[in-house]
Amino acid sequence: MATRAVARRKSAKGTGADGADSVRSTSGEIADRDLVGMYLDEIARTPLLDAAKEVELSQTIEAGVYARQILEGEVESDAAGASREELEALVAAGERAKDIFIKSNLRLVVAVARRYPRSGLPLLDLIQEGNAGLVRAVEKFDYTKGFKFSTYATWWIRQAITRSIADQSRTIRLPVHLVEELGRIRRVQREFNREHGREPEPAEVAEELGSTPERVTDVLDWARDPVSLNMSVDDEGETQFGDLLEDTSAVSPEQSVLTLLRSEELDDLIDRLDHRTASIIRMRYGIEDGRERTLTEVGKEHGLTRERIRQIEKHALLELKRMARDTGFDEAA
Repeated sequence: MATRAVARRKSAKGTGADGADSVRSTSGEIADRDLVGMYLDEIARTPLLDAAKEVELSQTIEAGVYARQILEGEVESDAAGASREELEALVAAGERAKDIFIKSNLRLVVAVARRYPRSGLPLLDLIQEGNAGLVRAVEKFDYTKGFKFSTYATWWIRQAITRSIADQSRTIRLPVHLVEELGRIRRVQREFNREHGREPEPAEVAEELGSTPERVTDVLDWARDPVSLNMSVDDEGETQFGDLLEDTSAVSPEQSVLTLLRSEELDDLIDRLDHRTASIIRMRYGIEDGRERTLTEVGKEHGLTRERIRQIEKHALLELKRMARDTGFDEAA
C-alpha cells in the first residue's frame, strides 16, 4: 500500500503544478502527522465490513484463486464447460473482492501501528509495514473456521510491524522475539504509569508479565540505542560525549603511585596510613598475597559499603602520592 503516496495525492489535489512547487519550496516535505491525518481521511471513506460481507468476499477471493490456478495449469479443471473468459472473470472478481477487503480494514492497521509509539520508526512507516501484513492476512484467511477476521488479521499486522522494527529501527538488530517482548514490557510500563502516576520498578513489570525483574532489566538494557562518542554535549559543540568517559585502560594519576614506588618504599608509606585504610589498600591491590580483592569483598571484610571502600581507597591513593612526593620517593623511582 502506497500510504505516503495516498496522503500526498490528497494534499496536492486541486493545487496544480504551481501549487505543488510552492508547497515543496515552503516546507520541503509535509510533516508526518499531516500525512497521517490525510491518510485517515482517505481510508475512512471505505465502510467497514460485517461478518456476512467478510464471508462473501472471502468466497469470491477463493473462487478467483482457484480460477487462476486452473488458467495457469496448476490444478486440473473440474469446472465443466467453464470458458477461459469465465475463468478470467472469476480472477478479476477475486482481485476486486481482495481490494475491497483490504481497504475496509486499513483502519485496523492504523490502530495496531499506534501501539508502538517508541519504536524508533515514523508512524507512516509502521502503517506501511502493517498494510503488508494485512494483505497477507486477507490472502491466508479461512472463513470456514469461523474466526473473526479482525482477530486473525491483527496477528499478521503485528508480526509485520514488529519484524520491521527489528530490522530497521536499530543500529544493533534485535531478534524479533525480543522486540515483541520489549513491546509487552513498554505496554505494561505505560499502563502502570497511567494508573499510578510513576514509572514501575522492574519487579512490578515482571509480576504483571509473569517474568523476572532480571529479565525485564536485561531486555530494557538490550533495547537501548547506541550513543555516538562524537555527540556534542554542550551548546558550543566543543565537548563530546567521548570526552566524559573514563579510559579504563589508562592508569589513573592516583593509581600510578603504586607502580612508581619500589615495594619496600610502598610498604613504608602504607604503614603511615591508619590501620583500617592500610588494610584496605593492601587487600585491594594484593600487596601481601598477590590477590586483588573487589570493592565488595573488601567491604564485607571491614563491614563497610562498596561505595565507602571506594571513597577510602581514592583518598588513600592521593595521600600516598602526596607522601611520596614529600619524601622524594617518586623522584627516586
